[in-house]
Amino acid sequence: MNYLGHAYLSFGDSEILTGNIIGDHVKGRIALDGYGKGVRRGIELHRKIDEAADRHPATLRAKLLFREAYGLYSGAIMDTIYDHFLANDPNYFATPVDLKAFTVSVYEQLDEHAEEFPSTFAAYYPHMKEHNWLYNYRSIKGIEKSLHGLSRRAKYMPPIEKAYDIFVAGYYHLNQCYYEFIDDMIKFARTELSKG
Repeated sequence: MNYLGHAYLSFGDSEILTGNIIGDHVKGRIALDGYGKGVRRGIELHRKIDEAADRHPATLRAKLLFREAYGLYSGAIMDTIYDHFLANDPNYFATPVDLKAFTVSVYEQLDEHAEEFPSTFAAYYPHMKEHNWLYNYRSIKGIEKSLHGLSRRAKYMPPIEKAYDIFVAGYYHLNQCYYEFIDDMIKFARTELSKG
């Protein structure tokens, strides 16, 4: 799951949310020491979500579409694609207005904890907020932009255009994989958070 998924799986807790969103930018166990308990739990949750998502049978099937062209980058591509399907899932966002309200709330909560941002995330967060990346996962064009953003950040990724073509051609199959995946991930995240 990418930013929208991690935000949703924070269940409204602003410290968990902050850690969950910045998780990719905090490397190793020692780096966790600089964070308060709630943010640290969010970072740890982020890592556990990523691990569980990568191992999920639906993800393993979905990644096969991208494996030949993108190898290990297939997982990162699927993270982005899952956010598209979540943004369009009426079980979680009944209307575009609901999604927009959720994204505004996420940015407000993140703003309250901006002092916790690692420098790498802090550098592009204003752009993320200004262009509302979380909302833009909803559209096909938004996913195309997100994939290009991923390509810019991943130094050795092959050109991303083919991934977009695979996404469009395999849309129904990938959507089915998402539906097999999402409820399991919500249960997983809730269980992890209940452990305290």
